[in-house]
Amino acid sequence: MPMSLSTRSAMYAYTGGRPFDAALPCVVFIHGALNDHSVWTLAARWCAHHGHGVLAVDLPGHGRSAGPALPDVEAMADAVLALLAEHGVQQTALVGHSMGSLIALEAASRAAPGLVSHLVMVGTAYPMRVSPALLATAAQEPLAAIDQVVTFSHASMAAKPSYPGPGAWLHGASRALMRQVLARGTGVAGIEHNLFHHDFTACDRYAHGLAAAEQLRTAGNTRCSLIVGGRDRMTMPKQAATIAQALGAQVHTLPTAGHALMQEDPDGLLAALRLSLR
Repeated sequence: MPMSLSTRSAMYAYTGGRPFDAALPCVVFIHGALNDHSVWTLAARWCAHHGHGVLAVDLPGHGRSAGPALPDVEAMADAVLALLAEHGVQQTALVGHSMGSLIALEAASRAAPGLVSHLVMVGTAYPMRVSPALLATAAQEPLAAIDQVVTFSHASMAAKPSYPGPGAWLHGASRALMRQVLARGTGVAGIEHNLFHHDFTACDRYAHGLAAAEQLRTAGNTRCSLIVGGRDRMTMPKQAATIAQALGAQVHTLPTAGHALMQEDPDGLLAALRLSLR
């Protein structure tokens, strides 16, 4: 049975199938917009069973965590740092996908010296602009916006024959997860009504990325890596070049993956993650 961690701050974290041990090297996984911890299942379980303490979080207002959703990337970064303090974590790697990558970057820049040993930004770009047309659709027709994002997040129509889960329909699974997260936030007291619009607005407005990167590079205490999909149409590899350079980061490219790297190339993502955590 998967093990999880419910905290005093009502922030849920999946621990990869093993009890969380703050004495082990910690890895924190942070999901992207309108997602939850489940997108990290393979990577979280591998880390938990290979000597790491794992916290794959549901951000406030998402998945199993109580609301309200926090207003911006900076506030979400503070929530992650509060979770680490609550559980006595002394050193950790931060791994974030898409919106989660911005949260990881911001949290690393705000953390006490020595707390964040590794920063891994997956499927990222900076600035992470969202088109006005998509924001408008997200506000007015979120289900239609989900369909658009699912299409653009996957490089192919179906899982490849070598995919570890034969028969899996990646588009359908991604669409179902986003609809589930959206539905949970609709009409629930204290949670943002339209999490789709909320999350994409947070990505679009985040403006502290280069300053955060400069701070990390100057301090020199955090090893930084990017993992990007070679066929990503949501955050294209060229849009990650600026933040990679600012961080002095190592870049791993998964050539056949789109934006949903964890689902489209799980083995490649895990291999790149293992290199990034060395």
